[in-house]
Amino acid sequence: MRTTLSHAETGRPRLFSLLLCALLLGHMTSSRAGSASPGPEVRYPPWQQGENNDAVERGLQFTVPQVDVLADFHGDLSSPPKLVLYVGGNYFFAMAPLVHAFEKQHPEFLGRIFWETIPPGLLVKQMRAGGTVTVGNMTWTVKPDAYFAGLKKVSELIDEGLLDSPAVPYVTNQLTIMIPKGNPGRIESLNDLGRSEVHLVMPNPEYEGVARQIKSSLEKAGGPALADTVYQAKVKAGTTTLTQVHHRQTPLFLMQGRGDAGITWKSEAIFQEKTGNPISHVDIPDRFNTTAVYAGAVAKGAPHAAAARQWLEFIRSEEALGIFEQYGFARYRNTGEKATP
Repeated sequence: MRTTLSHAETGRPRLFSLLLCALLLGHMTSSRAGSASPGPEVRYPPWQQGENNDAVERGLQFTVPQVDVLADFHGDLSSPPKLVLYVGGNYFFAMAPLVHAFEKQHPEFLGRIFWETIPPGLLVKQMRAGGTVTVGNMTWTVKPDAYFAGLKKVSELIDEGLLDSPAVPYVTNQLTIMIPKGNPGRIESLNDLGRSEVHLVMPNPEYEGVARQIKSSLEKAGGPALADTVYQAKVKAGTTTLTQVHHRQTPLFLMQGRGDAGITWKSEAIFQEKTGNPISHVDIPDRFNTTAVYAGAVAKGAPHAAAARQWLEFIRSEEALGIFEQYGFARYRNTGEKATP
């Protein structure tokens, strides 16, 4: 015997299911780092909604947040690019306006630039692999024409023979404490990051070079004990979550309620604030802060070395530096002042 339910009756189980889902989502959103439920990714990269893709013809638009997203790979490889840039991801947000300005000056490059913005250490691994990278079920090879990271790393890779001399510095950046809007953790200084009840999202030293500068600033503010607390004791306790791609994960995790704070470059916090995301930051005093010098160089054996040199010249131009300054970067000035590249 088949039972026929009325519209009202069939609606009740559906309504109950929706209410149950809402309750579960609310519980997951409030979960902390180290809990079984990491929380739904209510906001997900790419932040620019596709604007960082340099391809002219895009065909089928297939981007599914949390399932199919290639946020740090930009451009079209169906025809050989005329310029390939390996860029440390901490200014991924500035790359689209930089590329658009460059293409306006050099129309022959329109739609023919490919760039990656994964952490600098991972870009080096890709270079050592001949430019081959695998993301999910897709593998491709694209050799760099130029590489961009901290001045120290670029100089080391020149000495090693992976890059050609000279290293070209162009801007500087400083650290900040990124926090959720409203500052629920009541973070006022670097020393507050050592409090046991504060949950942190921090770059993993194994993958991200910024962790070196962060440890330096922590030691300036609270000695080796503070650095050890943040990067050892709190990791073991589950109150520090380590990232692999901090420029994507840190703001995302903070917006999910998985942390009270995380140290990033100041430019990254400014970008999130400009975008309108519920992110803010706490300034780090100069005496505790660390200045990074960003530099680039032509890759050894670059397929488009001349184009790479054009880009290196462009990023030191007034137009490019103006774009960087919108996000809190400062122009590099060789004043002899000590900095941590």
